[in-house]
Amino acid sequence: VQLVESGGGSVQAGGSLRLSCTASGFSLSGDCMGWFRQSPGKQREGIATIGIDGTTTYANSVKGRFTISKDNAKNSLYLQMSSLKPEESAMYYCAAQRVCTLCSGIACLGRIRYWGRGTQVTVSS
Repeated sequence: VQLVESGGGSVQAGGSLRLSCTASGFSLSGDCMGWFRQSPGKQREGIATIGIDGTTTYANSVKGRFTISKDNAKNSLYLQMSSLKPEESAMYYCAAQRVCTLCSGIACLGRIRYWGRGTQVTVSS
């Protein structure tokens, strides 16, 4: 089982990036999938989830600017990010979740089936 993120990079404040997460070894169509981020010294926070039926949930901090989506045929998950802010510089991770709710830090214990290794996003001012 593997989740591999891609699409990270450096962007100026106000810019956009699209992250991808490709799954292998399992079908993400049967799982709730989520995006998380973690910056140095901070806990890993859930920012978006998408359920088996396509229902989406967003953290207030990204609502209206980020869009989570998936392509079951490609076994891939995406995160379209716009109006990025410098404080959103972080490592971004995708995950297959047992429980389809946002969680952060220790609250995620037992809720995540698989983690990706992450992709770095750097937003400059």
